Amino acid sequence: MEEIKITRAATLKEKPESSTLVFGKNMTDHMFLVDYDEGQGWHDPRIVPYGPLQIDPAAKVLHYAEEIFEGLKAYRTADGSIQLFRVMDNIQRMNDSADRLCLPQIPAELAMAGITELVKLEQDWVPHEKDTSLYIRPFMIGLDAALGVHSSHHVQFIVIVCPVGAYYPEGLNPVKIYIEDEDVRAVKGGTGMAKTGGNYAASLRAGNRAEKKGYTQVLWLDGVHRKYIEEVGAMNVMFKVAGKILTPDLNGSVLPGITRRSCIQLLKDWGYDVEERRISAQELFDAAENGTLEEAWGTGTAAVVSPIGELAEGDKKVTINNNEIGPVTQRLYDELTGIQWGRVADPHNWITKVC
Repeated sequence: MEEIKITRAATLKEKPESSTLVFGKNMTDHMFLVDYDEGQGWHDPRIVPYGPLQIDPAAKVLHYAEEIFEGLKAYRTADGSIQLFRVMDNIQRMNDSADRLCLPQIPAELAMAGITELVKLEQDWVPHEKDTSLYIRPFMIGLDAALGVHSSHHVQFIVIVCPVGAYYPEGLNPVKIYIEDEDVRAVKGGTGMAKTGGNYAASLRAGNRAEKKGYTQVLWLDGVHRKYIEEVGAMNVMFKVAGKILTPDLNGSVLPGITRRSCIQLLKDWGYDVEERRISAQELFDAAENGTLEEAWGTGTAAVVSPIGELAEGDKKVTINNNEIGPVTQRLYDELTGIQWGRVADPHNWITKVC
């Protein structure tokens, strides 16, 4: 692997106060880039001052959405060291997304080096306060400057980072969810299993409609039958019904979440029966009616877990666990954040020390 060249910024930005951090707003001083050209492979890995990208107006990423991305975090522990959570899983998922979008596979050691070297350089940006972290956004874009629907031969892999505060500054408050019955997020055979921007752009209309009705998130149904649960907003989703944990199976239209996988492992460690299968919306309403729908929550990198307190579809509306966070949801949050910030043991070797 080529050595990563580092060009330091001449002037450093003023770092924001931890109490004022807003998710995704305060980018650091540097970014990592590496180029890919067909026939040459990946080359010229470098860390440079953060700034605008210069791309051709005909670049395929702008016209045909040849783009994928990931999201993970760097956490500062009590002794001041910095660590990552399941970073190799993010890299593997990125390569799975790349395969679906006809983008080149990036060697795991190259992606890992780009991420870790950038975090080391920007370590002063990793905040110290409780529940704060450095959000890491790797992404890959197709840059061939030609109109016409073809895979790109020139590609860039880029990593940018920004400090973020606690996702829930006032605590884990349950959210209200509305089941979307018009738009669909993805279909089997589409790009639902890939982390690509087009999936999120297509979700905005339904999210806006739900917000106007007073709901925080959309609960997506499958695109074929319009009856089976898939995801909630931009997160995976889980339900505790009659003591069992239910979550939609990875059928090709559901994103294989890293937090989802971590939750399933912990739940099994704790002795819960976890079923990954099709779950109809009607099954959930029936469980709510007979009193067996005990908890519901979303899972994702940004929030870790997001408790669901209300579920609605049309004129039907049910309250879950008295609109309070449930004990399993709380335990998952405490255990995962404990591992991430180094407050509890890491039994599955999910942590990578950076510095």
